Amino acid sequence: MKLSIIVPVYRVSGTLRRCVDSIVSQTFKDWELILVDDGSPDDCGTICDEYAGKDDRIRVIHKANGGLSDARNAGLKAAQGEFVTFVDSDDYIRQDTYEHVMKFADEEDELEIIEYPITVHAGHASEYELKFDNIIYPDSHTYWLEGQAYAHSYACNKVFRRYLFLITEFPKGYKFEDVWTLPQILKHEPIVMTIAEGMYYYCWNEESITVKASGSDLKQLLDAHIEAAKTLKVDWQSEDAALYYLHVLNIQLDVCKRCKTAPILPARKLPSAVARNAHERIKIFILNTLGIRMLCKLKQWL
Repeated sequence: MKLSIIVPVYRVSGTLRRCVDSIVSQTFKDWELILVDDGSPDDCGTICDEYAGKDDRIRVIHKANGGLSDARNAGLKAAQGEFVTFVDSDDYIRQDTYEHVMKFADEEDELEIIEYPITVHAGHASEYELKFDNIIYPDSHTYWLEGQAYAHSYACNKVFRRYLFLITEFPKGYKFEDVWTLPQILKHEPIVMTIAEGMYYYCWNEESITVKASGSDLKQLLDAHIEAAKTLKVDWQSEDAALYYLHVLNIQLDVCKRCKTAPILPARKLPSAVARNAHERIKIFILNTLGIRMLCKLKQWL
């Protein structure tokens, strides 16, 4: 079997059929679908069993609620495919997606991670599309920084060699679990390719962690990036880390404001050229002039 598709299921009776139908209708056919009913209190378990009864490529795991990471890990233990991927049950994928992805897997047999385009906040006014070129990255450091993987560390729009998860799990009880997990995989220097074909639709959800994140949730996200930098040996002072620093600085400022804490991100100055708008230019000017601690204090006061 070529591809295992893992779908955690919890309180998504309104979107589950759309998700599963988008998988069943894939033009690529050599897959198994593992639906992990994570103790859902609605009729999701029944819907999962219904699909499994119609297609012998679909299996269902019914388990006590343990959260997204725990559900994904349960799916990984049951997976049998050479490759594995993840789809969230309130999202869906374009019909030809896995055909394109697995074509590259066949043509470039050393590839271990393949990332394909994703529409973020699909169906909302803030919707935008992340597009990629066909690029094989020379190393994880380049992929994380120059490829800006830190900004799209989603597990859902990537296909992985399943053995990459033999020594890595999604962290149970953590928010922003993908930011914790991807660097742990990348530290083993897998061969990564981004491709221009395919599409994952990451749908807007009013209840998602990205929408309703608390200060403590964002602190976990900040900690994940600090740990990622250590894991991937990122030098915060280097030129190639400037954009990444700005990305994490924005998280740090939100944490300082919401949690009333001092910054843990190391101090540095940024070139003004990395600013993408007037707001960022002002932020960088204050950072370079007064330092990160004063910038955080100003954020708290505003």
